[in-house]
Amino acid sequence: MELDFERCYRAVDSRDQRFDGWFYTGVTSTGIYCRPSCPAMTPKRQNVRFFPSAAAAQGAGLRACRRCRPDAAPGSPQWDVRADVVGRAMRLIADGVVDREGVPGLAARLGYTERHLHRMLRTEMGAGPLALARAQRAQTARTLIETTDLGLAEIAFAAGFGSVRQFNDTVREVYGVPPSELRAARRRPAPGGAGTITLRLAYRPPLHARALLDFLALRALPGMEEVRDGTYRRGLRLPHGTGEVALTPADGHVSATLRLTDMRDLAPAVARCRRLLDLDADPAAVDQTLAADAALAPVVAAEPGIRLPRSVDGFEMAVRAIVGQQVSVTSARTTLTRLLTHTQPAPTAAAAVDHEVDGELDLRNHRQPHDQHPEGGERPGGGGGGLRGFPGAAEVVGLADGAFGMPAGRRETIRALARAVADGELDLDPGGDREEAVRRLLTLPGIGPWTAGYVAMRALGDPDVLLPTDLAVRRGAAALGLPTDPKTLDAYAERWRPWRSYAVIRLWRAA
Repeated sequence: MELDFERCYRAVDSRDQRFDGWFYTGVTSTGIYCRPSCPAMTPKRQNVRFFPSAAAAQGAGLRACRRCRPDAAPGSPQWDVRADVVGRAMRLIADGVVDREGVPGLAARLGYTERHLHRMLRTEMGAGPLALARAQRAQTARTLIETTDLGLAEIAFAAGFGSVRQFNDTVREVYGVPPSELRAARRRPAPGGAGTITLRLAYRPPLHARALLDFLALRALPGMEEVRDGTYRRGLRLPHGTGEVALTPADGHVSATLRLTDMRDLAPAVARCRRLLDLDADPAAVDQTLAADAALAPVVAAEPGIRLPRSVDGFEMAVRAIVGQQVSVTSARTTLTRLLTHTQPAPTAAAAVDHEVDGELDLRNHRQPHDQHPEGGERPGGGGGGLRGFPGAAEVVGLADGAFGMPAGRRETIRALARAVADGELDLDPGGDREEAVRRLLTLPGIGPWTAGYVAMRALGDPDVLLPTDLAVRRGAAALGLPTDPKTLDAYAERWRPWRSYAVIRLWRAA
C-alpha cells in the first residue's frame, strides 16, 4: 500500500485522531512506532517512516510506543469496506483464523495459494499473514497481562503462541520489555471474578451511541441479549467455547467486559464486538457523503456518527432476516424467542469459567457458538448473567417442526439455510465473498432480494446496500421528501454510494 508522505506527516503534525489505524508512524531515531495522534513531540521529517500496519512496523525492528499504545487503535475502516481478497483476509486474521487453522487454513478459505496470499498481503500491508497474526497475538497477550491474574505461561497459550519462549521473545520485541515488566506496571485487574476481562474498544468520533443502543434494544431476544442502563449485553458463541459481553459506550471508547470459557477466544470476541458496533468505521467520510444530499443534510447534522449495526454471527443474522420477512419487529422477536426455547444452551461463561486449580484458572475447552439480526425487545430483570448465544446451524437443522412457530415455507427456508451453512456451501463469516454469498442466498427457496440484501448489509458488513422495497425505508424516504417508488428511490440513491447501507439506517430512523 502506497502512503503519501506529505499527507501522513500533516496528520501526525496535527495529531489527527481520525487517522489512527489507517497507518502507523515509525520514528527511526527512537526505534518506536506510534499512532498518528500520539501526543509526543512531532518527530523530524528525516526520522519518520510510515507503515500500513503495526506488523510492518514491527518487521522494521520498531517497538510499540508505551504512551499512545498504537496496537489499541481502531482498525482501518477499509477492512470493513473492502470486499477484495486482502480485505477478507484482514477480517479473518482479526477473527483468529490463522491462530486456529494456520496460514493454510486462511488461504483455503480465500481460495488462493499460500504463496500468492503472502505476496498480496506483503504488497498491501507490508507484512505477511503470519506477521499480521503475530502482531495481534502480542496485543492479546498485553491485554491479558494487564487485565487478568492469569499466569504468564497460560497467557502465552491463550494468546495463540506456540511456546512460552516465542511469547517472551515477541513481547520483548514488540514492547521493549519482558512480560514480567508489563505485569509489574499494569493496571489493577477489574473486579468481576475469574474469566472476566474489561478493556476499552477505541473508535473514531463521533459515535451516536443512543442510535446504536436503540436499534439493538428494539431487536433484543430475551435470554440472549438485553439493553439496560446504557449497556448492551449478550451471549456469544465463540470458536473454543462460549462467552458473555457487556458493552457500554463512553467518551472516546466503548467499555467491554467479557466473560469467556476459554481465554483463546479473547481476540475473536473483541473482533466480533467491534464489528457488531461498527467501531472501525470512518463516520466523517460517511457523513460527508450523505450530507451532500440536501434531503439528508439536516438529519446528518442533527445526528452525526450514526453507525451500521452489524453482527457477531452471520448465520444468526440470516435466520433473523428470514423470520423478519413481511412481519413486524415484535412478531419476529416472538417467533425467534420460541425457537430459542427449543434449543440447548451451551454452558455459560459464568458456569464454565469459575473453576480454579491451585489459585489459577483451569482453561478448559467447551462447545462452540453464534450472534444476531432484526427482531427483539428488552429482557425483563436480570443483569446479564446466564445469557446464551444463538444456536449453530447444525442444531437448527435438527429442530422439530414445532420449534419454529411459522409457516411451513419459511420453516423450510431456515432449514435450507442451516444445511447450506453446516455443509460449508454458504459462507456467512466476516471473510466470506460477499457477492458469492448473495448469489448462493438467492438460490435458496424463500430468499429474495430484500432478505439477501439485509444479510449482505448486517451479516457480511457491506456498507453499500440499499433496500428500496423495504416498507420502513420507503416511509423514511417519504418523511424526508425523497422518492418512495422503489425504482425511483434506487436511482436517486446512486448519489449515496458507497455508503447506502448507512443511508438505510438513517431512513429507518426517520420512519
